[in-house]
Amino acid sequence: MNHQSHYADTGSHALPLHLLDRDGYGAWRSAQPAAVSAWLDAQEFQPAPGSVALLPGEDGLLGAVVGIGDPLDPCSYAHAPTALPPGAWVPAAELPAGQQAALQLGWGLGSYRFDRYKNPPRTPARLRLATLDGEALDLLHATMRVRDWVNTPTQDMGPQQLEAIARELAAEHGAHIEVVAGESLLAHNFPAIHAVGRASHRAPRLIELRWGEQTHPHVVLVGKGVCFDTGGLDIKPADGMRNMKKDMGGAAHALALAGLVMAQKLPVRLSVLVPAVENAIGPDAFRPGEVIATRAGVSVEIDNTDAEGRVVLCDALTYAGEQKPALIVDFATLTGAARIALGPDLPALFANDDALAASWIAAGEQTRDPVWRLPLWRPYLRYLTSHVADLANAGSRMAGAVTAALYLERFVPGGTPWAHLDTYAWNDSSRPGRPVGGEALGLRSAWAMLKARYL
Repeated sequence: MNHQSHYADTGSHALPLHLLDRDGYGAWRSAQPAAVSAWLDAQEFQPAPGSVALLPGEDGLLGAVVGIGDPLDPCSYAHAPTALPPGAWVPAAELPAGQQAALQLGWGLGSYRFDRYKNPPRTPARLRLATLDGEALDLLHATMRVRDWVNTPTQDMGPQQLEAIARELAAEHGAHIEVVAGESLLAHNFPAIHAVGRASHRAPRLIELRWGEQTHPHVVLVGKGVCFDTGGLDIKPADGMRNMKKDMGGAAHALALAGLVMAQKLPVRLSVLVPAVENAIGPDAFRPGEVIATRAGVSVEIDNTDAEGRVVLCDALTYAGEQKPALIVDFATLTGAARIALGPDLPALFANDDALAASWIAAGEQTRDPVWRLPLWRPYLRYLTSHVADLANAGSRMAGAVTAALYLERFVPGGTPWAHLDTYAWNDSSRPGRPVGGEALGLRSAWAMLKARYL
């Protein structure tokens, strides 16, 4: 989908759009002609968030009133593109820069439809602005990428398609890419990634993208790329497997954020690592009770094959740490426990650095893309005890999101700032700006955190 198609050319005819919250509605209404006031009274219109009233004129529409909530929340405006008739609309009053950027982004979020396999029912209304904010356009593009990639079913989004996406990003921005696939993973010492993906007919791989100047701070983004998760031999029930095309949502976030970093030319040296696998069932599937090797030399007993995301991530995190970066950030659709604790809208943030966590939380408040910190409570490492290996990949239903994060932390070098985001990457139902299906959760705030840290 062309993300600029949601915006009208500056020379096109557009109807006025009155963007009003409850506080500003009274003064605006009192300044309107009697016919407009009578029309609004007849409808008993109130400018509640998500409301729209069309204003008729003698020759057709005179304009529209759109009720909004928080003026800096993009989703405050996201109902408008489908609630308004198709055509171009322009804000009736000049807006502060921050509000206009939120309007622009929200308009694009509300216009999104996944149309790869099905035509959308109607064309959204378009927004006309005197100038379009370049950063807001790039944020919209990154969000749409996450949504499109997560929404794409597994037959069209396997490990090789994730590789193709990374190659397209590299070509677009002049980045370098290397891929280690299949049996070569063992030769290059990525045994855990190989173990999880070896049963699939689609070869597992580690995708590495590199971009930026050597003199800039080195940031490594890691994304869980499990393109489908059956649960392995510890097979998921049908309802738990239904949406597992989304289990590469962490990779989608990492790759989309990388595209944003490169498009905005953030002065960092960027690496992106995506362990891309399918957790399949077959004669060579890894089994409960197996002890597998890892790049770090830590032996891991497989307590549950459905706790596979942390297993592929541990090799990638070890490799990231070997490069002694200034920062490691990983994204993963890792645990149902995080959803039980925080619900679908709040990604769980874990960090080994308080300043890093605080900056991401502050960025979430600023961008209206919140994250919520959970503790790396190290006494819970006891739940990952193995009697035959250095570590178990699971072992208790207690504090599942915390123990998963503790498992990952075991593979991050001490002293290296690291943040882990356990994100849902999905909307279970549709709301304005948040259509059912794949979603970028924590992406905008991650960008704001990186920008504050390195710009």
